[in-house]
Amino acid sequence: MGGLSPTSPIPTEIKSHQQSKFLEIAFNDGSRFNLPFEYLRVLSPSAEVRGHGPGQEVLQVGKKHVEIKQIEPVGQYAVVLEFSDGHNSGIYSWDYLYDLGRHQEVYWQEYLRRLEAAGESREPKTLIK
Repeated sequence: MGGLSPTSPIPTEIKSHQQSKFLEIAFNDGSRFNLPFEYLRVLSPSAEVRGHGPGQEVLQVGKKHVEIKQIEPVGQYAVVLEFSDGHNSGIYSWDYLYDLGRHQEVYWQEYLRRLEAAGESREPKTLIK
C-alpha cells in the first residue's frame, strides 16, 4: 500500500456511529458509504487477517458485536482502526475504504458464504461452564 494516485478518491468526512456500529465515510467524488464495524473488522487489510498470499486468508469469526474504539490517521492516505477485540494492525488506505464501500454487498455475501462453509458464526462463542 503506497501513496495514492492522482485519481484516488479522498475522504471529506469520516464519522464513527457508535450506537448503530458503522463508519460513515464521504468522498470527494460525492460517494458516501456506511460501513459496519463488523464488516471493516472481518475484512481488515492486516497480514493477520489476509495472510501473506492468496489462499492464506484467516477467516474472522464471532465479530458481530465488535466496536471501533479509536481511529488514528496514517499520513494523508490512510487510517488505523482500533477495534474492541484488540485488533489494530490493519492500515485502511483511502483506496481500500473506497473499494470496501463500492463492493460492500459482494464482499459481505462472500464473507457470509465462507463463514457458512466453515460452519462458523458471526456470533461470539459463549463459554459454557
